[in-house]
Amino acid sequence: MSIPSGDSEALARVHSARRRTFAIISHPDAGKTTLTENILLAGGAIRLAGEVKARGETRRTTSDWMKIERERGISVTASVMTFEFEGNVFNLLDTPGHEDFSEDTYRTLTAADSAIMVLDAAKGIEPRTLKLFEVCRLRDIPIITFVNKMDREALDPLELIDEVQSKLQLDVAPLMWPASSGQSFRGCVDLRAQDFLVFRKPAHDDSTSIQETRVALDDAEFANLMSASERAEFEEGAGLARDGLPAFDLGSYREGHLTPMLFGSALRRYGVRELIRLIGEIAPPPRPQKAEAAGKPIVLSGAEKEVSGFVFKIQANMDPNHRDRIAFVRLASGRFARGMRLRTPTGRQINIHNPLMFMAQDREIAEEAYAGDVIGVPNYGVLRVGDSLSESGVIRFQGIPNFAPEILRRVRVRDPLKAKHLRRALEGLAEEGVTQLFKPALGADLIVGAVGPLQFEVMSDRMANEYNLEVLFEPAPFASARWLSGERADLEAFAEKNRSAMAGDVDDAPVFLAKNSWEISYTMEKNPKIRFSAVKERH
Repeated sequence: MSIPSGDSEALARVHSARRRTFAIISHPDAGKTTLTENILLAGGAIRLAGEVKARGETRRTTSDWMKIERERGISVTASVMTFEFEGNVFNLLDTPGHEDFSEDTYRTLTAADSAIMVLDAAKGIEPRTLKLFEVCRLRDIPIITFVNKMDREALDPLELIDEVQSKLQLDVAPLMWPASSGQSFRGCVDLRAQDFLVFRKPAHDDSTSIQETRVALDDAEFANLMSASERAEFEEGAGLARDGLPAFDLGSYREGHLTPMLFGSALRRYGVRELIRLIGEIAPPPRPQKAEAAGKPIVLSGAEKEVSGFVFKIQANMDPNHRDRIAFVRLASGRFARGMRLRTPTGRQINIHNPLMFMAQDREIAEEAYAGDVIGVPNYGVLRVGDSLSESGVIRFQGIPNFAPEILRRVRVRDPLKAKHLRRALEGLAEEGVTQLFKPALGADLIVGAVGPLQFEVMSDRMANEYNLEVLFEPAPFASARWLSGERADLEAFAEKNRSAMAGDVDDAPVFLAKNSWEISYTMEKNPKIRFSAVKERH
């Protein structure tokens, strides 16, 4: 499909410059989901916490849209939410907080241009926060820090800043400074605007208001907020922050060397709108993406004419009534229009007649999209995580890896008559890339691999709710898996000698299943012509 006449490159440049595609990362229970909810509220995307406004109708939903997420209060799958605010288009990527779903988080971060790091004001840098930060550092993703839960007792702000600086080797430029915390929390001074954002605890039944009452520092209302001793302590801290800590520098932030810091309370909707405005002001528009074209390295920007993008996530059963599978495509360049034909580097053509934009699991047809946007492409087993798409089919982005699972389990269904349904259901979930499915060369057992035990609980719950299948996970005779590559004759000879340990994954790629790490090392040593890989990449 050709793009209508006009300067399509200039149009793409203007629209992509308005995009802000960002992820939210945190340790579990730091308040990430609450912050996500109230960013949507402050941005005008929802009217009440948990209530999405789509096409003028009110629909109940949250970023945690799976049944198990709502029951347990945890995020186990990434969500995409798109909304407009004050002239910019925001693509918010909400990531799982639990470490058992780290692969889904890693893949989602490949689609982000910046990140919001949420810290619990009483706990500071926690282990999961540290791991997620390292992923951001590997990809040079700039980070804004939001110190949450200031309405509860908190660490001293200078102690928090020192912890970020020492543990993350990151300069900190506070843009707000809090007046106490917990029951004594009065609000924050805006160090750039030099006024005070007043904190007031919302009424119990107030689920709509966003706090943004500001008063001048010489105003009588500000003078009455604190006692003389509280004010003296606050002014001393604010003075130290203003004079002794780095000033905000846009270049240093975008290069990943400095993080601006805000303080607030997501639950009380305090500081949330300031956060959105800061993202719009300083977060980078779609960043250039490294790729290859016909084997030569290239860098794609939003101003490029050719439409291109990559699949960073696949989700099954967002609409359980239709057993759908949606490929999430992060656009890297060009102006996408509904009805386009895009190609993979293998030559497969995808006709995209019904591209989707998302608000968690709610969706609507996207007539057009630009670099930085995330569109959903209905997928019938064709696309996988890591696939590249472009108009020409010659563009190939850096692959997004699948990692060898750390736990293997045999899986069977309680009702033997539903064995065929079990295989189809497992294949659909395996396409998401969060769990691995292996089909042994000998025997009828199917083996599922995962990073952590919670994934098996989630899979069991999803099989019951989405496929009406009651499944059992049992110990497998294997503990590790490795993907195999090499010359065809060598692979066939190896497979023939090791049939009891051979399997195929969801793409029928050859896999060696081992009882332990020693067996992997021994087998690798005895078969130098075969490559054993703990990582599988698709392009």
